[in-house]
Amino acid sequence: MPILTAFFVGLVFGIGLIVSGMTDPAKVLGFLDLAGDWDPSLAFVMAGAILVGLLAFRSAERRERSLLGEPMRLPTATRIDRRLLLGALAFGAGWGLAGYCPGPALASLALGGVKPLIFTLAMVAGMGLFELIERTRTARSTRRA
Repeated sequence: MPILTAFFVGLVFGIGLIVSGMTDPAKVLGFLDLAGDWDPSLAFVMAGAILVGLLAFRSAERRERSLLGEPMRLPTATRIDRRLLLGALAFGAGWGLAGYCPGPALASLALGGVKPLIFTLAMVAGMGLFELIERTRTARSTRRA
């Protein structure tokens, strides 16, 4: 049941990204171009997403179990550190250069095209590189201790 629920939620999310225009890099780049021909339409999409997320997290904080009966596992980290800032910077730079972020890129794969495929492959390669660096750092710190 959890796999079917995850599939359904992912499908609805992907359709929402397509309908809202988040899978169109030109629209996204138009939204990000504050100094040029700015397209504010995605601000409404983001505002809606923030509102839904805010309500969902407020509801989740009061629960011990999810709607599917699983234990709630909400994030506990609150510190803003160098790694978070560098990650946000890399995410924003990639989004601004390509016009895709991970969710819309994956939804765009369903529509076909080379650009979302290249972006997704680069994203997966970056994730793999990060994992390799993290394992190397962990191994080095373990040897020192």
